[in-house]
Amino acid sequence: MNMHARPTPEAVSTVLETLRQAFGDRLQTGRAIREQHAHSVTWRAAQLPDAVVFPNKTREVAQIVKICAAQGVPVIPFGAGTSVEGQVNAPFGGVAVSFRDMARVLAIHPEDLDCVVQPGITRMRLNEELRASGLFFPIDPGADASLGGMTGTSASGTNAVRYGTMKEAVLALEVVMPDGQIIRTARRAKKTSAGYDLTHLIVGAEGTLGLVTEITLRLHGIPEAVASAACTFPNVTEAVQTAIETVQSGVPVARMEFLDAASVRAVNAYSSLSLPEAPMLLLEFHGSDASVKEQAETVGALAADHGSSGFDWTTEPEARSKLWQARHDAYWAAVRAHPGKQGYSTDVCVPVSRLAEAVDAAADEAASRGLAAPILGHVGDGNFHVLLFADPENPSETSAVDAYAAWLVDLALSMDGTCTGEHGIGQGKMGALERELGPALPYMVAVKRALDPQGIMNPGKVVRDANGPA
Repeated sequence: MNMHARPTPEAVSTVLETLRQAFGDRLQTGRAIREQHAHSVTWRAAQLPDAVVFPNKTREVAQIVKICAAQGVPVIPFGAGTSVEGQVNAPFGGVAVSFRDMARVLAIHPEDLDCVVQPGITRMRLNEELRASGLFFPIDPGADASLGGMTGTSASGTNAVRYGTMKEAVLALEVVMPDGQIIRTARRAKKTSAGYDLTHLIVGAEGTLGLVTEITLRLHGIPEAVASAACTFPNVTEAVQTAIETVQSGVPVARMEFLDAASVRAVNAYSSLSLPEAPMLLLEFHGSDASVKEQAETVGALAADHGSSGFDWTTEPEARSKLWQARHDAYWAAVRAHPGKQGYSTDVCVPVSRLAEAVDAAADEAASRGLAAPILGHVGDGNFHVLLFADPENPSETSAVDAYAAWLVDLALSMDGTCTGEHGIGQGKMGALERELGPALPYMVAVKRALDPQGIMNPGKVVRDANGPA
């Protein structure tokens, strides 16, 4: 495919006919199913693929890629549809490859603390299957995302402050490359110095360099004790400063989430809770009974120094589950609190030492622009989200949201931060990536062109110049 043009109707027709012969009714071209596979948690307009195909093994994925490559037709991977920056859109048409039927745990190695999974399995189902082994997979982005999608965006989430992101969790990958070749990027060893690190080149590439068909993941033992706590603060600065000091003190907190007053208000209404409607930290501690108690007491003392109230911690599973489910529902709670509007979640990440300043500035700027903008985030690692709302049919409202999101990126970059801590680039932040990395972009483009010279792998994402028209 010419990287600056949509494939011809004849090329698409040839691909669909060939795929139909190979896959029968596992190739679908109905509008409803194509709309479903261009849908994600974003207000960006859906751009439909020409068809959706459902492989069930790696060699079928390779067959699909070879058929598409022969005619220069785009290939777009689809997991659970929970991305927020248009990663599953098909701006040049093409074939969406759904990993719905590649959702198995292939191997669990308890003695090595790892497992091998197919990309379509979701994190919640993986943890259900791991429970009997005494192990768990800690990366928790909130949504029940697929592991393939999480690998593609290098997801993180509420546990990242202790357990890291997908970059730390992925040990090796099996990948179908743009020419249909199947490769393995590494073995199961916990570390390696063997050659270029293709594993972590593919992690975060959003399907633009190849299709992941197997993932080897680092696991952790289920902790002996788990405790959760919630505490409120007189203002945003004191809450965030408590988070900063907790990290700087070396407390191995597992989760540390911030919600501003607007977020708590929405969560109360949505989840039938009665949390104090003030800036809040939600925390979770993992370890032995003694270490969990020590962690909670240490953080409680730090919070008290910053005027907190209501620092109550519990090991009771039902209470913990209710608290964290409310946090995971915060986006939907905020959407419900703004009827007639559509939500847009944007994220940035800054050095932890600049976090309080960044969150305060983000709140002040939203207020000065007259925008409703609840703020929440994984403050233990400097990552926070701003939820913005607009009527997608009202250009002045959507323009105001876009302008604020661009301002927020500039704020993060001015603090030596990044335009995205976990959402990825997709379509929505290509310009932000250019502002962030500037002279590095041509080298990213060179990698893309070297591996995918036809530009067929999820085109129109991550690096603009290598993936079609602006």
